[in-house]
Amino acid sequence: MESNNKLKRGLSTRHIRFMALGSAIGTGLFYGSADAIKMAGPSVLLAYIIGGVAAYIIMRALGEMSVHNPAASSFSRYAQENLGPLAGYITGWTYCFEILIVAIADVTAFGIYMGVWFPAVPHWIWVLSVVLIICAINLMSVKVFGELEFWFSFFKVATIIIMIVAGYRHYCVGNWQRRAAHRHS
Repeated sequence: MESNNKLKRGLSTRHIRFMALGSAIGTGLFYGSADAIKMAGPSVLLAYIIGGVAAYIIMRALGEMSVHNPAASSFSRYAQENLGPLAGYITGWTYCFEILIVAIADVTAFGIYMGVWFPAVPHWIWVLSVVLIICAINLMSVKVFGELEFWFSFFKVATIIIMIVAGYRHYCVGNWQRRAAHRHS
């Protein structure tokens, strides 16, 4: 009895592009940026640009390595092949630790956000609910997972655009009385 269990592509280019874009827009952009901008002002944007350029250069280098030596593995394999087994080991476990920390930070931020709107509900209930939702999404088929990730990423991008437009509108239109008061005093 021969089984037909073969790998097939379940994600479209649209799914992959928006998943990459949504991954770049993390919870920290919403949660951490507010305090950073409040303390440092618009110079935070310069820091984000510098960090983004550094990340872009690293990702381009990783892309070149994966085109030069395609393998079904993690990027820790490239560290192992080019720098030695210790570098591969450390890279793999560092990445694993980083993913765990990011996941914990994301669900904690979700609990904090929901605590603002629903202060009577304990944060742990929100954290547990988002963990269960994420587990349920990851257990679905690849096509459903890709479609859900597409829409989650779309909402992230739309939220960023709405925040930029609202901030610009507030700066240009919302402050007109304050600017006029400064001119006449």
